[in-house]
Amino acid sequence: MLQPRKTPVQVRSAASVEAILQATLQVLLAVGKERLTTTRVAQRAGVSVGTLYQYFPNKSALLQACLRRHMDGVSRAIGDICEKHKSDGLLEMGTALVFAYLDAKMRNVKESATLYAVSSDVDGAAISKASSERSRRSVAELFATAREGLTKDPEVVATVVLAALNGVARRLLEAKFPEREAEALREELIVLVHAYLRTCTASQLA
Repeated sequence: MLQPRKTPVQVRSAASVEAILQATLQVLLAVGKERLTTTRVAQRAGVSVGTLYQYFPNKSALLQACLRRHMDGVSRAIGDICEKHKSDGLLEMGTALVFAYLDAKMRNVKESATLYAVSSDVDGAAISKASSERSRRSVAELFATAREGLTKDPEVVATVVLAALNGVARRLLEAKFPEREAEALREELIVLVHAYLRTCTASQLA
């Protein structure tokens, strides 16, 4: 089904919003949350403050939008990998999820860590909960298709695996030098996820 073509006004609006969000992240990384202002963001984005206020009424709205976009990106990465690995073996699914989740979180470490640090100030829990729920549904649907068949509720399995992924990602984002720890923690996370998934099926997993 063909999607309706965007009007020039819609295209310009989308471009303005994208420029504003990119500018928000740049200012946030450069000067921190306390010194971030709508005026600074507008100047960095190359738009007027009035234009910025058409889309975002205040600083909190800007930060919420940036956090939501980041979390949506993680959810999309999880959703894409789940579609790709339907009907595969459980261990293959587990490995793919570990790589996809950590890659999405670590693609821009400074940005991810900075957004994580300010999330508690901008109702980040609600944004994170909505995103996590989408990921949980995708992962549960993935595990339900496992070639070996599950002996446990796919919703429960998805919840446990995602909790493990989130815990390690959080540890990395809080680390002083996350890039140095990422590979080792990813390998250990794969061991952990595989060990758990072996308890979720009656089949012998290699």
